[in-house]
Amino acid sequence: MWVAKDVVVVVPQAVKIVNKRKEGVMTITKQQIVEEITREISPRVSRKDVAEIVQKFLDKIIDNLAEGNRIELRGFGIFNTKLRKPKIARNPRTNEPVSLPPRRVPVFRASKIFKETLKVGG
Repeated sequence: MWVAKDVVVVVPQAVKIVNKRKEGVMTITKQQIVEEITREISPRVSRKDVAEIVQKFLDKIIDNLAEGNRIELRGFGIFNTKLRKPKIARNPRTNEPVSLPPRRVPVFRASKIFKETLKVGG
Protein backbone atom coordinates (compact mmCIF):
# COMPACT_ATOMS: atom_id res chain seq x y z
CA MET A 1 0.00 0.00 0.00
CA TRP A 2 1.40 3.40 -0.98
CA VAL A 3 0.88 6.30 1.43
CA ALA A 4 1.70 9.85 0.41
CA LYS A 5 3.90 11.91 2.69
CA ASP A 6 3.07 15.46 3.69
CA VAL A 7 4.82 18.12 1.62
CA VAL A 8 5.90 21.41 3.19
CA VAL A 9 5.28 24.46 1.02
CA VAL A 10 6.89 27.64 2.35
CA VAL A 11 5.32 30.88 1.20
CA PRO A 12 6.38 34.34 2.41
CA GLN A 13 4.95 34.94 5.92
CA ALA A 14 3.14 31.59 5.94
CA VAL A 15 3.81 27.89 6.17
CA LYS A 16 1.38 25.50 4.55
CA ILE A 17 1.50 21.75 4.87
CA VAL A 18 -0.26 20.16 1.95
CA ASN A 19 -1.45 16.59 2.35
CA LYS A 20 -1.38 14.74 -0.98
CA ARG A 21 -4.24 12.44 0.07
CA LYS A 22 -6.62 15.38 0.35
CA GLU A 23 -6.09 18.96 -0.66
CA GLY A 24 -6.17 21.79 1.84
CA VAL A 25 -4.26 23.20 4.74
CA MET A 26 -3.25 20.80 7.49
CA THR A 27 -2.47 21.29 11.17
CA ILE A 28 1.00 22.54 12.01
CA THR A 29 2.49 21.45 15.33
CA LYS A 30 4.84 23.34 17.62
CA GLN A 31 7.59 20.87 16.69
CA GLN A 32 7.14 21.65 12.99
CA ILE A 33 7.36 25.39 13.71
CA VAL A 34 10.58 24.80 15.70
CA GLU A 35 12.02 22.79 12.79
CA GLU A 36 11.13 25.52 10.26
CA ILE A 37 12.74 28.24 12.40
CA THR A 38 15.81 26.06 12.98
CA ARG A 39 16.22 25.51 9.22
CA GLU A 40 15.97 29.24 8.56
CA ILE A 41 18.55 30.34 11.17
CA SER A 42 20.75 27.24 11.38
CA PRO A 43 23.68 26.83 12.24
CA ARG A 44 23.65 29.96 14.44
CA VAL A 45 21.11 28.52 16.90
CA SER A 46 20.51 24.87 17.73
CA ARG A 47 17.14 23.14 17.44
CA LYS A 48 17.13 22.67 21.23
CA ASP A 49 17.62 26.41 21.80
CA VAL A 50 14.87 27.29 19.31
CA ALA A 51 12.48 24.84 21.01
CA GLU A 52 13.28 26.41 24.39
CA ILE A 53 12.70 29.94 23.06
CA VAL A 54 9.36 28.98 21.48
CA GLN A 55 8.25 27.28 24.70
CA LYS A 56 9.32 30.27 26.85
CA PHE A 57 7.40 32.59 24.50
CA LEU A 58 4.24 30.50 24.82
CA ASP A 59 4.69 30.20 28.60
CA LYS A 60 4.95 34.00 28.90
CA ILE A 61 1.71 34.44 26.96
CA ILE A 62 -0.07 31.93 29.22
CA ASP A 63 1.39 33.40 32.43
CA ASN A 64 0.40 36.94 31.49
CA LEU A 65 -3.12 35.91 30.51
CA ALA A 66 -3.46 34.04 33.81
CA GLU A 67 -2.53 37.27 35.61
CA GLY A 68 -5.26 39.10 33.67
CA ASN A 69 -2.88 41.01 31.39
CA ARG A 70 -3.56 41.89 27.76
CA ILE A 71 -0.85 40.95 25.24
CA GLU A 72 -0.49 43.02 22.09
CA LEU A 73 1.80 41.80 19.32
CA ARG A 74 1.77 44.53 16.66
CA GLY A 75 1.15 43.15 13.20
CA PHE A 76 -0.12 39.86 14.65
CA GLY A 77 -2.93 40.41 17.12
CA ILE A 78 -4.12 40.76 20.69
CA PHE A 79 -4.43 38.00 23.27
CA ASN A 80 -6.84 38.72 26.10
CA THR A 81 -9.25 37.00 28.45
CA LYS A 82 -13.01 37.26 28.60
CA LEU A 83 -15.22 36.57 31.60
CA ARG A 84 -17.98 34.06 30.89
CA LYS A 85 -21.07 34.57 33.01
CA PRO A 86 -22.33 31.80 35.29
CA LYS A 87 -25.08 29.75 33.71
CA ILE A 88 -27.28 26.73 34.19
CA ALA A 89 -26.60 23.85 31.81
CA ARG A 90 -28.05 20.35 31.56
CA ASN A 91 -26.34 17.03 32.05
CA PRO A 92 -27.09 15.24 28.75
CA ARG A 93 -27.31 11.80 30.40
CA THR A 94 -29.57 12.63 33.33
CA ASN A 95 -31.12 15.87 32.04
CA GLU A 96 -30.46 17.37 35.48
CA PRO A 97 -29.55 21.07 35.71
CA VAL A 98 -25.88 21.78 36.42
CA SER A 99 -24.62 25.14 37.65
CA LEU A 100 -21.56 26.41 35.78
CA PRO A 101 -19.54 29.05 37.67
CA PRO A 102 -18.16 32.18 36.01
CA ARG A 103 -14.85 31.52 34.29
CA ARG A 104 -12.19 33.30 32.26
CA VAL A 105 -11.49 32.09 28.73
CA PRO A 106 -8.69 33.14 26.37
CA VAL A 107 -9.57 35.15 23.26
CA PHE A 108 -7.49 36.25 20.28
CA ARG A 109 -8.19 39.16 17.96
CA ALA A 110 -6.18 39.22 14.75
CA SER A 111 -4.60 42.50 13.63
CA LYS A 112 -5.69 44.31 10.50
CA ILE A 113 -2.44 43.29 8.76
CA PHE A 114 -3.02 39.64 9.75
CA LYS A 115 -6.59 39.72 8.39
CA GLU A 116 -5.51 41.35 5.13
CA THR A 117 -2.76 38.75 4.65
CA LEU A 118 -5.34 35.97 5.06
CA LYS A 119 -7.65 37.61 2.50
CA VAL A 120 -4.86 37.86 -0.09
CA GLY A 121 -3.31 34.46 0.68
CA GLY A 122 -6.59 32.55 0.95
